[in-house]
Amino acid sequence: MKRPPPLPDLGILTEAQKDELIVSLWQTLAAIEGTDGASRPAGAEAVNQGPLSTAAPPSSDCLRERIRQTPPSRRQQRRTEVHVRFRSGFGFLESKVLLVLLMAVGFGFLADFGVGWYQRRLLSQREKAALELQNAAFGGLYVELVHVTYEPDGRSYRATLNMQNSNPDAPLYVMLIPARVFEQTGMTWREVPSNALREPDSSVVKLDGARQYSVVFQADVKDWAELIPGYMHVRIQSDMLISSSSEPKDDIVERNNRFYVYLKPQGSDNAAIKRRSNFPGIPPVFIPMPPH
Repeated sequence: MKRPPPLPDLGILTEAQKDELIVSLWQTLAAIEGTDGASRPAGAEAVNQGPLSTAAPPSSDCLRERIRQTPPSRRQQRRTEVHVRFRSGFGFLESKVLLVLLMAVGFGFLADFGVGWYQRRLLSQREKAALELQNAAFGGLYVELVHVTYEPDGRSYRATLNMQNSNPDAPLYVMLIPARVFEQTGMTWREVPSNALREPDSSVVKLDGARQYSVVFQADVKDWAELIPGYMHVRIQSDMLISSSSEPKDDIVERNNRFYVYLKPQGSDNAAIKRRSNFPGIPPVFIPMPPH
């Protein structure tokens, strides 16, 4: 027994191929009915008569014409309606005004992102420059008290300080604030008269090496604290503003330098100090102390 040929896949057929398939099926059905008509029982033709059985079968060309004039099926109409509704639902995207508005909003977000990125980059550069300046001001700049000597007037003292930039290739601009001197009396510090000595027009110093500066002060406070027999306890304070530019804006670092010394008053009795403190030689004018 022969197996019937497989049915075609209607999903992959074109509309023209589907029309030809209908015509072929119609021709096959007409051929079968024409062959089996003689063996039908009496009355069968009257029962099965219809619009197509009352007359001769139409030709293939007539059938094609009827198919062409037949309106689409309901399913096809439903797909078409869904497609039309979909297009009408998103038809607002074809509006030029809306497209311009969307482009404006997009450019706005893009501009906001660009401004934010630039501000973050600028802030990062400023933070990096501030950190580098701070490292140079505290790690690369050395300030020390060199010595303290007597002044010829018999009652004043001169303190000489030295500042040095360890990186001459990156000069620092230092504005020296007038140095101040304090003397301990009891448990408190009392400021004494002082006069900072500097070169003319040297309030801002370009420091690419070493530079010395001095302060002259008097220490005639009564009842000064005698932590070491025969010596006053003195604090010399030298503050400065440091920048990497000769005309700074906000790139400035403040540094406070404090030096503590034991200072021998002018006219002191060296022999009495030696007896009290057991100095091996002549008692020095000052004895430096570590920062505290």
